[in-house]
Amino acid sequence: MTFSIAARCPDSGQFGVAVASSSPAVAARCAFARARVGAVLSQNVTDPRLGERLLDLMAAGASAGDAVAAVATEAPHMEYRQLIAVDGTGRAAIHTGTKALGTVGEASGPDVASGGNLLAVDTIAQTMVDAFLDARGRLADRLLTAMQSAVDAGGEAGPIHSAGLKLVGEVEWPIADLRVDWTEGCPVAGLAALWRIYGPQVDDYVTRALDPPRAPGYGVPGEATGPDS
Repeated sequence: MTFSIAARCPDSGQFGVAVASSSPAVAARCAFARARVGAVLSQNVTDPRLGERLLDLMAAGASAGDAVAAVATEAPHMEYRQLIAVDGTGRAAIHTGTKALGTVGEASGPDVASGGNLLAVDTIAQTMVDAFLDARGRLADRLLTAMQSAVDAGGEAGPIHSAGLKLVGEVEWPIADLRVDWTEGCPVAGLAALWRIYGPQVDDYVTRALDPPRAPGYGVPGEATGPDS
């Protein structure tokens, strides 16, 4: 009931994840990323604790492969879980349990990994990786291109209702955390529409947090302007 992608941008140092599902608020449970560490997804009969555990292991120096292998060994019920990880050097690792739901798929490439369950076809993950690697532009745009490619290729076996996009950069908090928690339309299209609004303001929100006097105006009624404001 989920398809997703995790990736690293070697140029900007950003990490990001994108995910869609038939379940409500999928990104609240499945999407994890940490600045200068990596990007992770924990899905299919989800245990959100596994996402944080993977990031903790990678922060301590484990590769994506070693982190996924460690969690697969130490955590219970791993036959039900699907884990996707990309580490700080762009290495990728995936675990898909033997009891993952329906048609499953997984694929990886340089700086990117994708996986899914209850898919329309088992090639969806490879389609997403190929679309991501072929795309150009900012990391979020490439992730969203990959997500749309999954929708176009059939996506889940049934309708999807929620989607999310999370990005981290140099600061400690997510620089973007966008979600469509439920819609009867296409949540991936809704997520792309949110990014078109939020994307041009990403850097401004970071500046407002770190150095408000240097931040651009807010464009709200009653805002003081001019050299004496």
